[in-house]
Amino acid sequence: MGLFKRGPKRDGRETPRDPEFSFFSTHEAALFRSQVRQAFAERGLEVTVYSDLVTDSAGRQFGLSNLAAVCHNDDRGARVWGELVRQHAGMVLRTMDGPSALDTLSPAQIRAQLYPRVISGDSLDAQAFAYARSVAPGLYEILALDLPESVMMLTDEALEPLGPLHELRAQALGNLRQLPVEGRETVKDAGGMRFEVVMGDSFYTASRVLALDSLVHQVTGQRLGPDGALVAFPFRHQLAFHVIRDASLIPSLNAMASFAASGFEDTPGAISPYVYWWRDGTLTQLSDKDEGNTEAGGLRIVVGDDFQELLERLVSPSGPDQPDVA
Repeated sequence: MGLFKRGPKRDGRETPRDPEFSFFSTHEAALFRSQVRQAFAERGLEVTVYSDLVTDSAGRQFGLSNLAAVCHNDDRGARVWGELVRQHAGMVLRTMDGPSALDTLSPAQIRAQLYPRVISGDSLDAQAFAYARSVAPGLYEILALDLPESVMMLTDEALEPLGPLHELRAQALGNLRQLPVEGRETVKDAGGMRFEVVMGDSFYTASRVLALDSLVHQVTGQRLGPDGALVAFPFRHQLAFHVIRDASLIPSLNAMASFAASGFEDTPGAISPYVYWWRDGTLTQLSDKDEGNTEAGGLRIVVGDDFQELLERLVSPSGPDQPDVA
């Protein structure tokens, strides 16, 4: 899984683009949607294909955004799209047609497979997930049940018989802290920029920002200090962090802003294109879009008084751990 990832080269950007999935040309999008229709038909289900979803005769809807992004990002190209689509259609129908895991699993099994997920508010049904906790502007924490072939995001109705919400969340966080680190890379340069990237197939890799203190210790063997860390989690399979200790914060912040924006684009499970300041479990957004600033890749850094004070302290001539010289 690449860090500053780009989709495989296919039709050039000069070819007409699909209105819904701009990473596809119109030809590629037509091929993708025809394969979706065919994959469901092979399983005995006739579907109507729209730009971003399909529906069946019973009114069930199946979104296509994540699947389209998975196909786009597979470096084997369009030759494997049919296989990917068939696998996805099979998984969707097994999940939809089979008994609910909430009915077949014991309470102990459910708690053992419970995890918190950070998701974008764009994909959240506020009525069904009234319990969702805001973790940053536009981002929410919900609880999910991890299953062999899928992840079930649990609604208010699903959670109600499982017990008190605070106990379920504590259990989910405990499970999150126990996850192994599947992959790790260090990004650095000679100018002092440095950050760690944790990546993996787990749907909860990015959500480990909710337990960043334990993740940092697991990865580096060190504890987070009172100044916290910079974090970025562009999509569900990736999380980057820089532990704040000295003036290397500045080049690391700029690099992580580009990293987050690049990783967010055209990815399955996209979460956020921004960098945040993690301190005592609270996330403060530090980067934002700036379409007029082409030299900085359409990004700008926005800091409040607390972070500005931190910057001034760390870049002072005396350094963060030395007394001022009179």
